[in-house]
Amino acid sequence: MDNKEREIAIKIDGLKKVYRLGVISGGTLQRDIQSFWARIRKKEDPNSRIGEKTGGKNEKFTALNGINLTIYKGERLGIIGKNGAGKSTLLKILSRITGPTEGTVGINGRISSMLEVGTGFNGELTGRENVYLNGAILGMTKAEVNKKIDKIIEFSEIEKFIDTPAKRYSSGMYVKLAFAVAAHLDSEIMIMDEVLAVGDLAFQRKCLDKMGDVSREEGRTILYVSHNMDTIRRLCDRCVVMDKGEIIFDGDTEEAIAIYSAENSDKK
Repeated sequence: MDNKEREIAIKIDGLKKVYRLGVISGGTLQRDIQSFWARIRKKEDPNSRIGEKTGGKNEKFTALNGINLTIYKGERLGIIGKNGAGKSTLLKILSRITGPTEGTVGINGRISSMLEVGTGFNGELTGRENVYLNGAILGMTKAEVNKKIDKIIEFSEIEKFIDTPAKRYSSGMYVKLAFAVAAHLDSEIMIMDEVLAVGDLAFQRKCLDKMGDVSREEGRTILYVSHNMDTIRRLCDRCVVMDKGEIIFDGDTEEAIAIYSAENSDKK
């Protein structure tokens, strides 16, 4: 089918994200508050990397530098690039965790995302209660969630602990339940970051198969970020390569992997 005839899921035009170093809005809200409180007390930023210089208020960092991207309904798009390329920033903007500095993002459908272990979960609530919470966030009624909760719990493989407060979960248990929720609740777009790497290999394969199934059978759009090229190759029918906040390739998955691998080998 010609692209002109396909339904657009996400349309990105001229997207830029510029951070002012040393001030708020450099990450998630929790990290921003931690960094802000550390600066007030003139302590080291707990979220800065080892050896990283703390920027002054007038220093800026361009995380995304003019991204143009159209993603069509039902596509399984891989997003690859070395650390610092802008992948996670792009996903945070699409998930409405942070806003763009310039440009526009048009989204056609509800989004479920897994960007960090535990994101979207309340530690004081049980796993079961968190399922209903996530359903409510997506605009689903309790009755609608009731119809799917048994499948969610079964897929998550944590039936024994579903009525335990989530704060007692291991990172692997968080991932299992979070993916089960994202895959089974009513969202048209699924956004997955490296978080799947936390789970065991058998569950990772199960997740990849499920993402492929919901894309083919339900027409869901998948955005998947990973440094594992085998999983990119297995899931994605299209792939973009990012570098220094820009898209340097958009097209065939094997070509994208070859470009990414060449970029990495050149840096050695």
